[in-house]
Amino acid sequence: MSHAHPTSDRHLDPDPTEAPGEGEDVAREVSDAVGPEGEDTLDAHDDAPAGRRPRDDGHLVLAATPIGNVEDASPRLRRLLAESAVVAAEDTRRLHALAARMGVSIGGRVVSYHEHNEVERADELLDVVEGGGTVVIVTDAGMPSVSDPGYRVVTRAVERDLPITSAPGPSAVLTALALSGLPTDRFCFEGFPPRKPGERARTFEALAREPRTMVFFEAPHRIDDTLAAMAQGFGADRPAAVCRELTKTYEEVLRGTLGELAAEAAERQLRGEICIVVAGAPAREAVSVEELVSEVLVRVDAGERLKEAVAEVATATGVPKRELYAAALAARKG
Repeated sequence: MSHAHPTSDRHLDPDPTEAPGEGEDVAREVSDAVGPEGEDTLDAHDDAPAGRRPRDDGHLVLAATPIGNVEDASPRLRRLLAESAVVAAEDTRRLHALAARMGVSIGGRVVSYHEHNEVERADELLDVVEGGGTVVIVTDAGMPSVSDPGYRVVTRAVERDLPITSAPGPSAVLTALALSGLPTDRFCFEGFPPRKPGERARTFEALAREPRTMVFFEAPHRIDDTLAAMAQGFGADRPAAVCRELTKTYEEVLRGTLGELAAEAAERQLRGEICIVVAGAPAREAVSVEELVSEVLVRVDAGERLKEAVAEVATATGVPKRELYAAALAARKG
């Protein structure tokens, strides 16, 4: 298993969730911006300067924010934060902290837009767009709508035939894929695996024959269980990479087989924001279920339990366990 050397580049910034040195000032700015008791209605701040009022070319803009290094913020993101009529943020306090680190003054109204209010707030935001204002959607890190709020307001904007665009930028998915050393020509993003062990195992079983490189997100307190489940579902020898703290001071990429990575995670606590990249299933010659049933029954005749024999053969061949188990049961009864 190979380890990427953690970077020591002092230009990289610490975890963006950590408050900057002037944290109290930032909190005061947020309090002033959203009003008493965190009020953030779209009717607030009607006394904004004329230059900040909605223009005739309203758009909904999905804007990517840095995933760790503030220097990755694009000039377009800076301009949008300074000039847009409304900035809808997953966490308004984190947005103000980011703006302070970027040296940007947010010119329009700041409102919250997160998983708990995105459905009811969507039309409020789009009313601003319809009236000629630009509304920017930002999340805590990366691209909105990719495992973050954004999808629902986009679908509603499509229904209302309103203009939508994006300000591309940092992406944990693409960064992890590029650094993994695994094939990048075809890939898929699977988000966070299920938390419950049974559902997680079934998910990985269903993906066992996926030929494309797969990218997952995972929380640090579940990473060891998830890697162990992946080794079981995809095979311990499947190549993979664990990428954590991307673009931050302690960025690290671990490369190896799923078995090796699971052992590494069991030995030490992997902290920070984590992406797991797993190689797709290798191309195999077509093998019929009937042929595999014969192999399973040979193992059973040799003393192996049916469930264990099915699990071993299914993992080795990429055939769904349920399908193989049902076929083996039918063959034994026949």
